[in-house]
Amino acid sequence: MSEACNVEELFGKNVFTLGKMKERLPKDVFREVTGVMEQGGELSMTAANVVAKAMKDWAVENGATHYSHWFQPLTGITAEKHDSFITNPDEMGKMIMEFSGKELIKGEPDASSFPSGGLRATFEARGYTAWDITSPAFLKETSTGVILCIPTAFCSYTGEALDKKTPLLRSMEAISKQALRIVRLFGNTEATKVVASVGAEQEYFLVDEKLYKQRADLMFAGRTLFGAPAPKGQEMEDHYFGVIRERVGAYMKDLNEELWKLGVSAKTQHNEAAPAQHELAPIYATANIAADHNQLVMETMKRVAVHHGMRCLLHEKPYAGVNGSGKHDNWSITTDNGVNMLDPGATPNENIQFLLVLACIMRAVDRHADLLRQSASDVGNDHRLGANEAPPAIMSIFLGEQLEDVVRQLVETGSADSCLEGGKLETGVSTLPDLEKDATDRNRTSPFAFTGNKFEFRMVGSSDSIAGPNTTLNAIVAEAFCEAADRLETAEDFDMAVHDLIKEYMTEHQRIIFNGNGYSEEWVKEAEKRGLPNLKTMIDAASTLTSDKAVALFEKFGIYTKPELQSREEIIYETYAKTINIEALTMIEMSGKQIIPACVRYVKMLADTAVAVGNAGADSSVQLTLLKEANEKLAKAQSALEQLVAAEKKAGEIENVKEKAFFYKDHVIVAMEALRVPCDELEMIVDKEMWPIPTYGELMFEV
Repeated sequence: MSEACNVEELFGKNVFTLGKMKERLPKDVFREVTGVMEQGGELSMTAANVVAKAMKDWAVENGATHYSHWFQPLTGITAEKHDSFITNPDEMGKMIMEFSGKELIKGEPDASSFPSGGLRATFEARGYTAWDITSPAFLKETSTGVILCIPTAFCSYTGEALDKKTPLLRSMEAISKQALRIVRLFGNTEATKVVASVGAEQEYFLVDEKLYKQRADLMFAGRTLFGAPAPKGQEMEDHYFGVIRERVGAYMKDLNEELWKLGVSAKTQHNEAAPAQHELAPIYATANIAADHNQLVMETMKRVAVHHGMRCLLHEKPYAGVNGSGKHDNWSITTDNGVNMLDPGATPNENIQFLLVLACIMRAVDRHADLLRQSASDVGNDHRLGANEAPPAIMSIFLGEQLEDVVRQLVETGSADSCLEGGKLETGVSTLPDLEKDATDRNRTSPFAFTGNKFEFRMVGSSDSIAGPNTTLNAIVAEAFCEAADRLETAEDFDMAVHDLIKEYMTEHQRIIFNGNGYSEEWVKEAEKRGLPNLKTMIDAASTLTSDKAVALFEKFGIYTKPELQSREEIIYETYAKTINIEALTMIEMSGKQIIPACVRYVKMLADTAVAVGNAGADSSVQLTLLKEANEKLAKAQSALEQLVAAEKKAGEIENVKEKAFFYKDHVIVAMEALRVPCDELEMIVDKEMWPIPTYGELMFEV
């Protein structure tokens, strides 16, 4: 057994924290830095130079040789370019390590090589990265060496946001400003800002690296494109919260230590529902830092897995027929003087500020259900949403019995005179304590569930950045707060006005509340009756970004411009088409070069055996039956392969990016599914020694 680490000493070891800044910076510079962090503004170049030197000295003391502006382009992952601290040697030939304030604040990566959706042409290469002073710099330790990473935003030469972080930061300012107006109405004069906080749970799969390298689909697509069900899946429900295997436990231990060094507050680890599936959950952080941390979590998961002879799969649905992976985005808003605006208190029916906030969120989610759904869309999530394991693609809010009852009273009578109590849960065992019972159960089928003092946005996919969903969430709630504040700030009778507004919003938007089984077909029909959108795929939801409603919302708060929204819609179509193209080509290669040839050899073996048995005068009916069955399925597989090749070729001839994306959805994916069926059926009958790729049973249970 390895020695236990000292978490208190380890935590934040590789982060240039405020504490380290305070130790290394002059008091006036430290005050200027914290002032910009808290109130905004620009750091003077004099102060920037001092910070840069202190940051460089700290990094070099810890082994760093290079620095990088670390940013989040529209690829969904992070990007970094390493520059060393070295400058020209002095006249004595001595190397000098330098890092200036200008280098800290601004970088210039090539903007034309990242997705821009038409915002940048190939020949228009200049882009800028700008230091996000609110997110601390950190040291990344890899085989490359020790690199000082500076979290930054990324924009084009003409000023458009080319990343995930810039809109998120804009949305955080928007919701802070509008939420502050709400708390001011209720007499809170001490708060100076409202912070959106996020805790992103991260689900993932582990697979043995040797098996992974034998599966082209896992390597190229991140998911299995072929695979018959294993004899055992998650039916026994014995993996969820089960004992963690030694190999996986060793991985989790190293993962935690690497994350703690980076200041990521990894708190919870456990086995998830499917075999070889697991989860890590952190403590809450400010939204932009939480987004940075989640990217680090995903990067670190992949890197550490390799050191343990495994690979980490972050795809939302790496295996058909078993639980997929999500990333539950726990969102709350809190004033800087400690008031959680989503805390209902002991008697939520009497907490007028909370009821107003709740009414505004109901309004926001109902009005922009399509946008919120879009924010959680990616190609992999299309396989997960609505698959009896995750929320459906229909947006709704779960409030629980207590709050649903309060809303019902307000809608029906205009007042809520009571609220349901939790009471005690009697265990019936003399040596066990009776438990304080919550007033509300939980609903794992809801896409947007209230869970005590926060909302849990359960739609987000496991491989996706949380920046997009939280940008949208901040924006739509900011709009609702703004509209409410506009009315209430000018009201002659505030008490009556806020009462009427709460009732109006809850009455108008009560259709968005659903506390039942989101997996059921009945809910799909009911949601349609209520007029709630059901955007089933990533590209079905893409156009919501450029609707008049969306453009008005995002431009009002300066979060996105119309060209930025149009670019993101185009990137969605491009990403979708390219992803399905890779999957289709992988299926063509695997079936044409591995599966079908293996089945041909199996059929030949059966034919030779049948002839030999018959010539020996014995009954060859078993061999002939197997031969007929295998040959029929082989013919179907070959025919389906030819149809997929034809569909893929036709897709490649389409120039319009939106048309191409929808052709892939409506035709290529259909052809891919048609090819998978006979191949998976063949796996069930072909000699195991002849089957060319590892099976589901091997992939999920040999970890």
